[in-house]
Amino acid sequence: MTAMADARLEVTDGEGRRVVILDKPAFTIGRRGTSDLQLTGTDVSRHHAEILRSNGQYLVRDCGSLCGTFVNGIQITERRLSHGDMIQVGRTTDAQLVFLSEDRPAPADAGARSGASAVAGGFRQIATLLEALRGLGGLRVLDEVLALVMDAAIDVTRAERGFVMLANERGELETKLARTRNRLSLGGERFDTSRKIPEQVFVTGESAVIPDLPDLGGHDQTIARGIRQVLCVPLLLVRYVDDPGAPIEPKPIGVLYLDSREKGTLLSQATRDALEALAAEAALAIENARLYREAIEKGRIDEELRMASRIQQALLPKARTRGTFYDASGTSIACRAIGGDFFEYIDLPDGSFGFALGDVSGKGPPAALLTAMLQGIFWTQSFAPIEPAQMISRINTALLARGIDNRFATIFFAILRADGRLTYCNAAQNPPLLFSAAGVRKLEKGGTIVGMFADPQYEQEEIQLAPGDLLAVFSDGVTEALNAADEEYGEGRARSAIAPNWLEPSNAVLQALLESVRAFAQGAPQNDDVTALIVRYTPTRQ
Repeated sequence: MTAMADARLEVTDGEGRRVVILDKPAFTIGRRGTSDLQLTGTDVSRHHAEILRSNGQYLVRDCGSLCGTFVNGIQITERRLSHGDMIQVGRTTDAQLVFLSEDRPAPADAGARSGASAVAGGFRQIATLLEALRGLGGLRVLDEVLALVMDAAIDVTRAERGFVMLANERGELETKLARTRNRLSLGGERFDTSRKIPEQVFVTGESAVIPDLPDLGGHDQTIARGIRQVLCVPLLLVRYVDDPGAPIEPKPIGVLYLDSREKGTLLSQATRDALEALAAEAALAIENARLYREAIEKGRIDEELRMASRIQQALLPKARTRGTFYDASGTSIACRAIGGDFFEYIDLPDGSFGFALGDVSGKGPPAALLTAMLQGIFWTQSFAPIEPAQMISRINTALLARGIDNRFATIFFAILRADGRLTYCNAAQNPPLLFSAAGVRKLEKGGTIVGMFADPQYEQEEIQLAPGDLLAVFSDGVTEALNAADEEYGEGRARSAIAPNWLEPSNAVLQALLESVRAFAQGAPQNDDVTALIVRYTPTRQ
């Protein structure tokens, strides 16, 4: 084929499409005004590259540019040119240069090759980043991943500012990170940016490219900052499933929003393709970081709950206590890490033995804190003689004074004296069962739940115990324990479990009751704490 006297460049950029003759031994390309081919763009150096002619051959040479020179998608320092080669100046410039050295047009696939070259350049710049994001998975906290993604997006697009916006639980976009080109974080007062564009991208899942923002209405704040161009892409999370036939619905989790005051930096298809590729990987990395942070937070909470459980168990009295006229055993088994039930032993100043069992409304930490407070109240009232009804009334007053909403308690409190007199007040607790030679009776005298009403009337009853009589107190976690068929354990089964053993030591009776509940439930999950207290009157200690 016949070579032309001078080769040429077919240039397509913001000024349109034109042909430039390479009629100099050294043809310069760059951003400065004296360049033979002047190109705009922040990743085009002032003296970026040159094309040298020698003995009918043409050579392209990078002149130490910041963002590189590429031929057919491969970064070069120096390379001989062939007809139809695609030259890319910088990483994301929208200029397309086709080298032509023969008297025929560019190859038919020149446009495709040019686009492929640009995309390849964009992908090459983020390839290392994508691998890093894949490797990160959930091993970095969310803030670090967001910063990495944002800085990479700005590097890829050469934007002046970038924002990561993530959807909250209500599906509203919240700005999580804002950065500038020099990797400085923006303060909240500098978040002036379009809300309409990212919200539209988030809803539609389609990228938006705004070449000239002043041409649109409703963006006064952004325009006031001199912003002209905007590129916004959705963060779409794709979860792969085992069934290849199942539809894969990308889930939008946020957007990457970038803008600039300079024209020409965000408009190229290569930039958009590169950013969308980054966004796809970034969505997965962000979600993994979210899950990791949730796992770390859950682990921290779990450890705190374990510590709280140990503290709560330490606040309870020892399981068994015995005096000169009583033998008592109790336990509280929380259905969660910490519970809302408690039992307490109190040695009163006159030598009598006080004991209580309570059940606070609710579950978990709030209920546990209230039980600890109730135990403290019992102890503060134990240094002076007090009657059960008076004690319950004072607890009711203390709860109401603290204004704790929707936190109530059922409490049974009794005092056993050495002569066998038992005085009790039952504030809506399951009626304890008193086992004696005469049979079984319930202790029901008392009043309403504690912490709900001002000035309720609490009553107490005094009964005489005989040596060996046994009192079983238990929360509704015992009677309402469920089996796999969703049946309740009930008071009748509690009676049946205790009756054959009521003459045994208190700890043996307690164990019989608990084993009966466990056998009934057969591993079915429980939704309430199980607390029980067994007290036997033993004027002659067994």
